Amino acid sequence: MQKFKVILSGGGTGGHIFPALSIAQALKVKYPESDFLFVGAKGKMEMEKVPNAGFKIIGLWISGLQRKQMFRNILFPLKLVISLIKSVIIILKFKPNVVIGTGGFASGPLLYVASIFGTPTLIQEQNSFPGITNKLLSKKAQKICVAYDNLESFFPKEKIIVTGNPVRQDLLDLDQKQTEAYSEFNLDPNQKTLLILGGSLGARRINQLVEAQLPYFKDHKIQVLWQCGKLYFQEYYHHDKTTDVQVISFIKRMDMAYAAADIIISRAGASSVSELCIVGKPVIFIPSPNVAEDHQTKNALAISSKNAALLIPEKDLQKEFETQFSKLINNTDLQQRLSNNIKKLAKKSATEDIVREIENLINA
Repeated sequence: MQKFKVILSGGGTGGHIFPALSIAQALKVKYPESDFLFVGAKGKMEMEKVPNAGFKIIGLWISGLQRKQMFRNILFPLKLVISLIKSVIIILKFKPNVVIGTGGFASGPLLYVASIFGTPTLIQEQNSFPGITNKLLSKKAQKICVAYDNLESFFPKEKIIVTGNPVRQDLLDLDQKQTEAYSEFNLDPNQKTLLILGGSLGARRINQLVEAQLPYFKDHKIQVLWQCGKLYFQEYYHHDKTTDVQVISFIKRMDMAYAAADIIISRAGASSVSELCIVGKPVIFIPSPNVAEDHQTKNALAISSKNAALLIPEKDLQKEFETQFSKLINNTDLQQRLSNNIKKLAKKSATEDIVREIENLINA
């Protein structure tokens, strides 16, 4: 049985961490004797999520450039130099067969150093509009696995492989989990269930919207599973009730939450969009306007333009949300149409396709 040494680097948000974990878990199933090491940024959520998933992680003292608060960049040159030196030590000590980057500033120094030492590197880009780290690294990487077409203006065309984004394999058979999911969350199978997802840390504007709409949901007998994010849990947990409203900091069994949901309200991070295509439920996207290059809006437009989801810009929530939501909840034909269309966009074999590219790199 082949045994590899694999480094995965990326983080800062769930959108970078969970794809890396999906890739690592798929490789571990196929090559159980292999050694895995994650490299993230100190103080960021990967330092908790990765060990919880059973993998070792090393943190770099690194952060992204602040575009709005330039004074916070004073230490950036020092952080970069120290992270580059530590990356050299990591590469020399671990001696990886391949290094995989999933985006976020932590992956920059590590993949750059790996490329200097001649270690094969692969980038996995989740978004329709790549971040600056992956754009810079693309010049050195051997392969770039992407989720969207037409990224030749950002990456060298000959390196691009369209695979889709890696997603959790437990999302593939949700219909069989529905009864268990109702029990898991103590839900009434005869009522509609609305799932709210604002990202792993939470989304202030979505939380404000949900709080304001709770009377509406109650009047229409809609059960609410509300992942408010750990940053906002103390602010909203008092709304938690046994059945009609459940406020959760972070949902650990996302497969169960998806299985129970009839309608989903979500941010439009790349990983979330890819998961929701596989889940195949009616979705209302509320993209975050506070991300680089407004890439969440671009992600959501890639789906809504194909009549596969509804999109409401954050600035239009007050005047549009209730109208759009009412139209959706009261129209089973629209729900079915959105569901059918979003399923057509799913790339279910993304993880195994990426693993195949990694194998090709190692064995080249």
